[in-house]
Amino acid sequence: MPQVQFPIFPAGTTPITAEIAFAQREGQVTYFNGHLPVFTHAAEDLGAFRLYTSQLIANGTVSQQQIVQAFGVPLVTVKRCCKRLREQGAGAFFKPAARKEGSRLTSERLAQAQGLLDQGRSVPELSQQLGVLKSTLHKAIDDGRLKGGFKKKRMALRRQP
Repeated sequence: MPQVQFPIFPAGTTPITAEIAFAQREGQVTYFNGHLPVFTHAAEDLGAFRLYTSQLIANGTVSQQQIVQAFGVPLVTVKRCCKRLREQGAGAFFKPAARKEGSRLTSERLAQAQGLLDQGRSVPELSQQLGVLKSTLHKAIDDGRLKGGFKKKRMALRRQP
């Protein structure tokens, strides 16, 4: 016959359910099942927080609404985290965000800009023709996404006496 565990939590904890609670002390968040600690992470570790709360939901230990009420996080965030755990696994919470390609300087525009640079056009001319800021084009040249252009001309001008 199973033994019933009374919901006795250590002092200073915040209950999530009748069986699960958490406490934040000295920069650490600790989760309790009754009086037993079951998981700990740094208070600033958002990935660990999202992973553990999503696992609690996936296991049926708590509901999404209970996480929302206990931690004050938006429901949509909780749902996104649960979906991420389901689709991508635990490692997804610790990967850096995927870098997005710029909306102004797409791969097609890069090819077009490179062609114009190869024809000897200046960055201000490119900017006007493509509708892209000069600073965006300069960053692309500095990053190596575009070759040539203004640097060669500036270097040539500096060398002249």
